[in-house]
Amino acid sequence: MTSSATSKSTREMILGYFRDFGVLRETRREYWGIQIVNFLDCTAYFALLTIAAVFLSEDLGLDDRQAGYTVTLFTSTTSIMLLFSGSVTDWLGIRKSLHLSMWAHLFLRGAMVAIGLLPSLPHRGLLAAGVFFLMAPFMAAVQTIFQAATNRFTTRRSRSAGFNLWYLFMNIGAALAGFSIDIIRKGLGVSNVHVFTMGVVTAVLCLVVGRLMVRTEDQLVSTDDPASSQAEEKKVERRKPWEIWGEVLKEPTLWRLLVLVALIVGVRAVFSYLYLLMPKYWLRTIGPDAAIGTLNAINPIGIVVGLVLFIPFANKFSVFRMLVYGAMISSISLFPLALPWTIYGMNIGQAHYVMALLCMVLVTIGEVVWSPKLYEYTAAIAPKGQEGVYLGLSLLPWFLAKSGVSLLSGHLLERWSPEKVRIEGVEVPLQEAMLGGKLDYWHRPEAMWLLLGGYALAGCIIAAFLEKWLTQGAKETRPVPPA
Repeated sequence: MTSSATSKSTREMILGYFRDFGVLRETRREYWGIQIVNFLDCTAYFALLTIAAVFLSEDLGLDDRQAGYTVTLFTSTTSIMLLFSGSVTDWLGIRKSLHLSMWAHLFLRGAMVAIGLLPSLPHRGLLAAGVFFLMAPFMAAVQTIFQAATNRFTTRRSRSAGFNLWYLFMNIGAALAGFSIDIIRKGLGVSNVHVFTMGVVTAVLCLVVGRLMVRTEDQLVSTDDPASSQAEEKKVERRKPWEIWGEVLKEPTLWRLLVLVALIVGVRAVFSYLYLLMPKYWLRTIGPDAAIGTLNAINPIGIVVGLVLFIPFANKFSVFRMLVYGAMISSISLFPLALPWTIYGMNIGQAHYVMALLCMVLVTIGEVVWSPKLYEYTAAIAPKGQEGVYLGLSLLPWFLAKSGVSLLSGHLLERWSPEKVRIEGVEVPLQEAMLGGKLDYWHRPEAMWLLLGGYALAGCIIAAFLEKWLTQGAKETRPVPPA
């Protein structure tokens, strides 16, 4: 009886999650226009991010280190630009910011297509690095635009559902991005540069949708959400940034957050491996026909499904413990890749597909459990009035992970997962050397994943031991949508 009641309760909560989207009927076409742009642009963005390092090496001839440095320039600059893109969006407005960003995407992605299709062009690698650098501020601007527009084009009542749907569209776009890579590379049999061609097409579609559907920037207000209440919300104390930071630096809770950030940066780095290390690793261990896009699509598909299934259980456990144990699952996801590749007589390609599938399932389960809880934990320990600063600081592990892994990715690949290895003075493909047993464990890709997984797991274990100190002074808080 209890089991039946629990099952019914779970089913009702899941159905209620989708039923809550019904409140979005009160939104205008501007909201739906932004979500269409969100879906289209996320499809292009995640495809470009996944193929970037492979494109730089296979199409432009950069070695692993040079490709890693170029991706570092792109991802780190994008993260830094996020600090300023919000103020620029406020200054220009949503419509102008959207149109400017999409025109920039159209031009810069087109430039990358030209670089990829003109082998006689001098200094192609340097030119590509310049284009990636120029893309960064517009990538950051688009992320700010989506969040600002979702807030602007929903009412108080529909805002939570509005952000949930935004997050779902983003992950559906990310899943489609993975499939599109394999369609371009394997289905159509054309070069990697045409992933950028797809980006040009999506930029054009985004411009059309933005022009037709985003016609106003007025805050949406319902009968239950009068304009007077909006004005009431704006009556907050305004202080200078340095005054706020002066108070923040004196708070002991800041140092607790920074310690946690340092401990989980190895787990956050796992998500950088998905596009910086794994595509090349899969191509070199599974083979040149590896379905790198489909493998990467497992993560966003799993997040969409997992978030819905996880809702009934999200508030039944300690926020901090879910954060730590979920992070442990994500760190453990690398250990299947550290096992010897021979599995029940499978060939090396089949075995690495099984290993990749186990890894992606585990990393997705971990992300669903821990990633949203980082924001909830941050809000719980933040002193009143400083939540915004603390939530901004919670993005620090993502910035550090992206920058650090991007910078080291080429070195890690060259050391443990190069395209070719030298055996007795002769260069042979990595897969051939692994099949012949000519490499000891510490010179194979498995060793790389063992070290990276061990580093991530060690941070989680230390955080678990420091639970009492890290949660000192934490206040109860309601969950916030993942960002």
